Amino acid sequence: MAGVEKWQEQLRQWVDNGQLRQATFSQLRRKDGSIPPKTTVRPIQLKGSLHYQFEYHFATKVTHDNVPQADAALRMAGWLEEHYRQALFKTDTADVQVLFNKKGKAAVLGKPATAKGEQDQLSHNRQKERVIQEGEAAPFMVELGIMTKDGRVASKKQDKFRQINRFLEMVTDVLPYLPEGREIKIVDFGCGKSYLTFALYYLLAIQQKRQISVIGLDLKEDVIAFCSELARKLGYDRLHFQVGDIAQYNEQTNIDMVVTLHACDTATDAALVKAVEWGAAVILSVPCCQHELFRQISNDSLRPLLAHGLLKERFAALATDAVRAQLLEVLGYKVQLLEFIDPEHTPKNMLIRAALGRKDDTERKWREYEAFRDVLQLSPYLERELSSRLPQAGLP
Repeated sequence: MAGVEKWQEQLRQWVDNGQLRQATFSQLRRKDGSIPPKTTVRPIQLKGSLHYQFEYHFATKVTHDNVPQADAALRMAGWLEEHYRQALFKTDTADVQVLFNKKGKAAVLGKPATAKGEQDQLSHNRQKERVIQEGEAAPFMVELGIMTKDGRVASKKQDKFRQINRFLEMVTDVLPYLPEGREIKIVDFGCGKSYLTFALYYLLAIQQKRQISVIGLDLKEDVIAFCSELARKLGYDRLHFQVGDIAQYNEQTNIDMVVTLHACDTATDAALVKAVEWGAAVILSVPCCQHELFRQISNDSLRPLLAHGLLKERFAALATDAVRAQLLEVLGYKVQLLEFIDPEHTPKNMLIRAALGRKDDTERKWREYEAFRDVLQLSPYLERELSSRLPQAGLP
């Protein structure tokens, strides 16, 4: 398999036969900023036909271009010859590396396939990563300016598109905990512009045809007015928005899922308290601005850490979420702390995902919590508000 013409022909056959699983182009010939330092290519299904998605990795952004199967081999060959010195093609039968020297001559190296037999798994993973596929326009995304009417993601909205899909992936994993055979009731505290609220409704009510009702709550009247009008325009008749405060909200008695994204400081805890009191089966919370424990934390042994404001702030934020997770565990929730989006884009990237199960090892978890709390001399809002439900309430 030597020479440029031979590898080009082989590439065309891989693409035509649907055998190419991934291509990676790297080592720029010229670094003028117009060409991404790395480009990856993967097969995707769009509207029932095979395309190849070109993912361009620039220093500060990632963009995409979906190319029909018939044009993909020519695009890749030209892309490599003009812009890169190296490419790795992963196929069903082999991994093939093409290397160009300074004189433009190609060397081709082959080794056993790492993608062999992985086609079904790769397809599954792509579907999980992209609950909403590019190329298939979701009406709410079009209205919010994330997608064009033909399903292309706006270049400035790629981060938001990935964030929405990441959120829906996390929701999909806990759907088995939600009730079957009846309406699912959901409350989104601090919904803001409601990108994720609309996405959640789209997933459950439109894609999965589930019977649901969703309430979005926020303090900003103009935001609520905008979201209410958009829900009406989209025909999302089981999605409603209200102006209100988390701590004062008492209009519901039984809620199945509570979502709270970037509720500031103890507003996150107030939402968690409501969720526990309602017996919510699922809680999804992205905390924000954890100030409460910053003012409380004290430990002589940790003085080298706590003496620096920046370190203390970060430590306090981690301690706050550890408190929340452990108390939810004590109350019978299975808790995971997950990276919500790439920390490159925001430091507020941790999501608390809790699903209600059986209370297991409650006393041990409570003792662990007490030891953690006491060594840092903490008095958390969440513990005080849930005190009647915690093991200490039954102690003499």
